[in-house]
Amino acid sequence: MRLFLPVLLVTLALCCCETNAAACPAVATDIANFFLLPDSLFKLQLSKYQAPPEAKDATMQVKQCINEISAGDRYIITETLGKIVLQCGA
Repeated sequence: MRLFLPVLLVTLALCCCETNAAACPAVATDIANFFLLPDSLFKLQLSKYQAPPEAKDATMQVKQCINEISAGDRYIITETLGKIVLQCGA
């Protein structure tokens, strides 16, 4: 539960800022995949960013923390994200 609030706040900041509204669906998809995909598939998705290995390793460490959230709660978080994205487009 500790990680839920910061992730939600970051999501709101990225998705609802008018300057980032065009990127909102892509950001939402990436964050949803971060919550729902298994590590092996998420690593493949992460490779499209051509980030330094240290950044990828740090992201995977955070993913390990996310994986400790129950699957049901992760699904609820992604549903909430979907509602936020809909509000961004309105």
